Amino acid sequence: MKIGILALQGAFEEHRQMLERLGVMSVLVRNLNDWQQPMDGLILPGGESTAMMKIMKDEALMEPVRKAIRDGLPVLGTCAGMILLDDKHLGCMDITVKRNAYGRQLGSFQTIYNIKGIGEVPMVFIRAPYIERNGNGVEVLSVLDGHVIAACQQNMLVCSFHPELTEDTSIHRYWLSVICGKH
Repeated sequence: MKIGILALQGAFEEHRQMLERLGVMSVLVRNLNDWQQPMDGLILPGGESTAMMKIMKDEALMEPVRKAIRDGLPVLGTCAGMILLDDKHLGCMDITVKRNAYGRQLGSFQTIYNIKGIGEVPMVFIRAPYIERNGNGVEVLSVLDGHVIAACQQNMLVCSFHPELTEDTSIHRYWLSVICGKH
């Protein structure tokens, strides 16, 4: 198994290290040439969604990435990666995301909370978004303080927080076995 990681900006290196700990090969996707490599899934990391969208357009990655996800490529979107998948950006997942929903950098926090199918996991929220609208095909996996912070739809798993910034591998293991395992 080889997983692509969008490496334009943000926490891509931390995701690569997480996959390495799990014994999974990865490829960093920075341009169209990198995208041509065969991969079994894609991680859209946390970072700055506006910058990532601009670079994706500049590198002619937007349409190939959108098409691959719509065609069933398993994808994990964390924080900004969740924003990229929503109806206002790549339009792959039937969700609307509220950016910086927990405030600015000073509003960042950590907690341990339950995710359906996984259990309790440590969560790092940094200028985090949340899902403010989810369509009928979206399964809500976790709600914190009345806000959806984790969900899945077909080949896509998203979370508001940064699982790659903890030592816990449960989100990545779940995605690799349940989401990637189905496709």
